[in-house]
Amino acid sequence: MILADQLPWGDDDWRRILRTAVRDPETLHKRLNLEATEADWLDSPAFEVLVPEPYLARIQPGNPRDPLLLQVAPSRLEEALVDGYTPDPLNESSSMDSPGIMKKYSGRALYLATSECPIHCRYCFRRHFPYAENRSDSVEQVLETVRNDDSIQELILSGGDPLLLSDDRLNHLLQEAASVAHLKTIRLHTRFVVVIPQRVTSGLIDALSNARQKIVLVTHVNHPREIDSDVASAFQILQCADLTLLNQSVLLRDVNDSSDVLAELSQRLFEIGVLPYYLHLLDKVEGAAHFDVAEDEALKIYRGLQTQLPGYLVPRLARESPGAAFKTLVVPNGS
Repeated sequence: MILADQLPWGDDDWRRILRTAVRDPETLHKRLNLEATEADWLDSPAFEVLVPEPYLARIQPGNPRDPLLLQVAPSRLEEALVDGYTPDPLNESSSMDSPGIMKKYSGRALYLATSECPIHCRYCFRRHFPYAENRSDSVEQVLETVRNDDSIQELILSGGDPLLLSDDRLNHLLQEAASVAHLKTIRLHTRFVVVIPQRVTSGLIDALSNARQKIVLVTHVNHPREIDSDVASAFQILQCADLTLLNQSVLLRDVNDSSDVLAELSQRLFEIGVLPYYLHLLDKVEGAAHFDVAEDEALKIYRGLQTQLPGYLVPRLARESPGAAFKTLVVPNGS
């Protein structure tokens, strides 16, 4: 068992890795030994390229169809205008309750802790979100909103990625939240641990371990090859902090649209202490239509997944609809 004080990396390594991430298609081509003619990419995408080194190292060089690469490469298909695909597919702008706080579901409030991410996933449902108009950098203001609404039992830290906050800022937020008596759970949605596992630092573990509320960390892994030995070590360390670790995936065309791939993913997640939670149908965000898997095909894949795994390793197939009071489970007949 690896303990926080035995981390194989330093507390500031993640910042250096983020600073040196690949940020343009040309460099991505060169790093992966791809000719420009092998991959039909945008030269200057409006949604910028961002791929950090640990994630880049897992992509197979010379393979323009690598499932990890497809998630981060700026395909020209992003320029296609497809009916039903919009900049705000979940109508989140109308869910803003106050600066930085979004309320979509009963008993929960979502805090847009940051507008930045450590990786730019091309299917991101917030790739067009107007963060400048809807964020608050004041933790005190956000927590005052939560404090004044005793129906809120869970605060969800999202963004962007909340682990872009420094350990000190995150610790400050968690310690301030400790005084909100009706707040029972704090949930963090993050892709950081997968794309830059070095973000799991001793300071982060201390902050999460010392929180009064129960901490739930929801990660986002779509393919089993996203999990290497460093990612496994990072989650092993997080387990020591007594967190609930869950995973949500998005069903993506040519990435994980296979029951075999999804079964391998669930098994690999369980090996590192993470429980499969949701398998989302794609949110219909403008620029991502080429990733979509039709619902009837998704159900066939899901039935195959059910036959391969015990029930506790089968994530719930779901979609999110704007204005709905909860996520809609997509259930095969007979399930």
